Amino acid sequence: MRNFIVGVILTLVVLILLGLGMAMLGFMPTNADASPGKLETWLASGAMDTSMERHAPRVNNPVPATDANLIDGMKIYTMSCALCHGALDKKRSPLEHGFYPPPPQLVLEPLDDPEWHIFYAIRTGIRYTGMPAWGKALSEQDMWKVTAFLSRVEKLPPGAKDYWQKSFGVSPEPSGESHEGHHHEDH
Repeated sequence: MRNFIVGVILTLVVLILLGLGMAMLGFMPTNADASPGKLETWLASGAMDTSMERHAPRVNNPVPATDANLIDGMKIYTMSCALCHGALDKKRSPLEHGFYPPPPQLVLEPLDDPEWHIFYAIRTGIRYTGMPAWGKALSEQDMWKVTAFLSRVEKLPPGAKDYWQKSFGVSPEPSGESHEGHHHEDH
């Protein structure tokens, strides 16, 4: 039994060293316009979610989800987020496939994370993804407004829906379109 355990440990050490060696010798691609593999996506998404669970404080949004605050959230999203995450006209971001991993298209494929999770990602950013930490560029109240908007993209109140329709020329209601062929990663 002891030899079996030592064998398993040695095998794991060799695999880790091989992976590190391949990375350090330049065999791992670094281009940002590639599609992540399933294993890499699974590992990265799992690591990110676990880290968020460990580090993000479970706080409630102090900004009420009024029409005015949700509209402010839409405006901030349009100015600060839409270039990478897709605009409110429901067009995919032209940069979607220029990042590695591709940024989620948040209007077309809304998040289902709790508000504390969304806020933490906005405030601190996500390392190695191109997602910046907005905590030094936006006020806490503005980050919460964006959070409120993103967590309600599919269930906005009438006043916020009207603003969206008038400002962006499309209904915020899901169109039922299929987005096959457009792969995204959660986060």
